[in-house]
Amino acid sequence: MSLNLEMHALRQRYLERSLSPLEMVAQLDAMLAAEEAGGGHNIWIRRLTLAEMQAHAQPLQGRDPASLPLYGIPFVIKDNIDLAGVPTTAACPEFAYTPDQHATVVARLIEAGAIPVGKANLDQFATGLVGVRSPYGACRNSFDPAYVSGGSSSGSAVSVALGLASFSLGTDTAGSGRVPAAFNNLVGVKPTLGTLSGSGLVPACRTLDTISIFALTADNAAQVLAVAQGHDAADPYSRAPQPHGFDFGSAAAFRFGVPRADQLAFFGNEEGLPLFRVAVARLEALGGTAVEFDFAPFLETARLLYEGPWVAERYQAIRGFFDAHADALHPVTREITGNAAKYNAADAFAALYRLKALQGTAGAAWRDMDCFVTPTVGTHYRIDEVEADPIRLNSNLGYYTNFMNLLDLSAVAVPAGFHRNGLPFGITLVAPAFQDAPLLKLAARFHAGEGLTMGATRQPLPPAAAMPAFPSGQVRVAVCGAHLSGLPLNWQLTQRGARLVGEASSAPDYKLYALPGGPPQRPGMVRVGPDAGGAAIAMEIWEMPATAFGSFVAGIPAPLGIGSVTLADGGSVQGFVCEAYATEGAQDITGFGGWRSYLAATQ
Repeated sequence: MSLNLEMHALRQRYLERSLSPLEMVAQLDAMLAAEEAGGGHNIWIRRLTLAEMQAHAQPLQGRDPASLPLYGIPFVIKDNIDLAGVPTTAACPEFAYTPDQHATVVARLIEAGAIPVGKANLDQFATGLVGVRSPYGACRNSFDPAYVSGGSSSGSAVSVALGLASFSLGTDTAGSGRVPAAFNNLVGVKPTLGTLSGSGLVPACRTLDTISIFALTADNAAQVLAVAQGHDAADPYSRAPQPHGFDFGSAAAFRFGVPRADQLAFFGNEEGLPLFRVAVARLEALGGTAVEFDFAPFLETARLLYEGPWVAERYQAIRGFFDAHADALHPVTREITGNAAKYNAADAFAALYRLKALQGTAGAAWRDMDCFVTPTVGTHYRIDEVEADPIRLNSNLGYYTNFMNLLDLSAVAVPAGFHRNGLPFGITLVAPAFQDAPLLKLAARFHAGEGLTMGATRQPLPPAAAMPAFPSGQVRVAVCGAHLSGLPLNWQLTQRGARLVGEASSAPDYKLYALPGGPPQRPGMVRVGPDAGGAAIAMEIWEMPATAFGSFVAGIPAPLGIGSVTLADGGSVQGFVCEAYATEGAQDITGFGGWRSYLAATQ
């Protein structure tokens, strides 16, 4: 049986006992050796030996595979992230050091059962979006070795695309977790800043860095994110994940932004715009409404990253080493980092002031959309093209990515088809901070579209798997009367940020009464049981932030209140209930089946 490293397929083999972690690493070691013997893609800076992988697999032997979320799952680590006992080089041999403990994220993954495979090649000091700025060789694209793999997390992406790992860790300051995903037909997650600890990471721009995740599918990536995220007191930039709010990724209807046509750029790639239009149509088919928005403030923010003083933060990250060993750096890395000398503290403050203004301008766009979509990259270059014009072409690749962390956004890159030459095309779904879970759910729905596949092997997508639970911070409320859409008290929901989820019916255990008083007229819903003349009552389900739920409940006058209402499908939700004493003398309107039907018949 071939070794399919897609996470759910591999987990199923462990659960059915047709494969053990020790057997897996033995087969994987042979696959790794075969890839290198075939000429290789310059994936590795240091791949683990079979004995080293066995040392991680051995403690899993005899354990219940269901007891660990990542039991026996092999993963690759970008070589600016620490793996205890293995040198960290950041693709600069003279910089290398050997850590005595894992990076926090790596430790969490290993504790969850994941098995490290090796340290992956990268653009030196995570400076670049191309994957060619490394003394360990240009990492070659998994589809066509003449093309760039994307950087800086080049080896991390190619290892997963070629089926040599289930997932990998990259980093993302300006697009390094998304560009390689697009170029290698992968899902790439750029999490909300701070939710993945930076402890044990060699920084590029410490205030803007995040560890990123490459995986074959969105649900695979979600499983990794659920394990890896969490506050870390050792990292001063760490943030605890927050509830994501409205789950637009699962919603039947949502609004997504599309940049104005004159703001899209494909740098001579004539197939880019048609492919992007197909992706937009696919999102519409999922229930999305496309909303055109002004991309200009996002583009101006992007220019600040490399045309402003943030390049000085790259210098600060390796200041001591750079000052002592500048000749050890790749020429392009040295040139970019050396540009820090032209900026002073006043320049930094001026840029911060401009960024603050742009954050406000760009933030206004979210009033009209839940997320937005762009191409991940406009075009794809050959390695020789990039080596001939390294800075300009690299800049082109960052057109849709460089603004992201300056604006504190979350993003998921997802495959979206293929060019005629067989190279993949991808889009990126973008939302405000802490919206990672809805983005992943929408990415999973999008990726399941006809003709989309996984990695460079173009394996068909597996059946959809359940996403791990991420807290939403939302409360669902069933309404049956004056709070229904268009009725007099609906504003009490909408002013609290509530959204309509859909229509539903109660279990056939309720009676509905028209209560005296008003305006507005109000019904009372009382549970009586099916043998007492109860019926299914038509309702709407609304969802509101939990932080607003208390004030909503506090404003409900007696004899009404909020309690658990049983739905026709057997589930339950918070909803309006009425004290039984209030129905004495009230009109029984159960036979109408709902408040709207009663109003239509009597008004």
